[in-house]
Amino acid sequence: MTTPDITTSDRTIAFQGRPGAYSDLACRQAYPGWTTLPCETFADAIAAVHDGRAALAMLACENSLAGRVPDIHALLPDSGLHIVGEHFQRVEHCLMGVPGTTLAQAQRVHTHPVAMGQIRNLIRELSLTPVVEFDTAGAAELVASWGRPEDVAVASELAAELNGLTILRRNVEDAAHNTTRFYIAARAPLNSGTLKTDAGPLMTTVVFSVRNVSGALYKVLGGFATNGVNMTRLESYMVDGNFAATRFLLDVEGGPETENLKRALAELEFFSERFLILGSYPQSPFRLQNAG
Repeated sequence: MTTPDITTSDRTIAFQGRPGAYSDLACRQAYPGWTTLPCETFADAIAAVHDGRAALAMLACENSLAGRVPDIHALLPDSGLHIVGEHFQRVEHCLMGVPGTTLAQAQRVHTHPVAMGQIRNLIRELSLTPVVEFDTAGAAELVASWGRPEDVAVASELAAELNGLTILRRNVEDAAHNTTRFYIAARAPLNSGTLKTDAGPLMTTVVFSVRNVSGALYKVLGGFATNGVNMTRLESYMVDGNFAATRFLLDVEGGPETENLKRALAELEFFSERFLILGSYPQSPFRLQNAG
């Protein structure tokens, strides 16, 4: 994983969620040996980097089943942080209960609403009553505190380990391809020398706004097609509740120093009302392994 220069004492990475959340697991897999810092909100995780309590933030941005994570669109552009990496985390839901619990005893399953929507087959098979909680790891904490065999949780293996729960069944999610993508953010961008020498294939993330006039988006994006730049993500979202003010988040392959992307970004900037590069960073090995 390529990151800005970070001393050993600074090796703390912030994430949104409780200890044992999938974001916590992502931090530990991407940066083994680092200290993970749980934060209540994405804004708190970003603030931890700003304040120097963490060197990096692991910020969920999209999921293969649930789609985008809206908070990131609103927070990152104005955060002052830079994207320095991406990480893909396979979501492997585990059904867990207090030690000694059996599947036959389970009556109520507790988890985050998104996770609840991903375990419909399990709920039907075991005739469980779904109870929505604020997050997966928090559900595991609650089940551990109650100590009742009839209450079980769906969360990560790490959440079971941290809360002393027994895993009753692994991989209970309905879809095997459930994966979350994360942006890794830091106070400073990766320097261009690092990106040129040893980073390998790159990604670049941009946010931009266009005027609410006919053909504006077509003109803004035309440069990517004419310059042969592959666009992997384009999403629009409302700004400040204004139906006439749309902001777009764009992921493209390549770095801004390459000639084709440089020309495409210059055309994008020319036709945009607002244009900001959030970061250029190495493509994740997961992306390279699953290309095509």
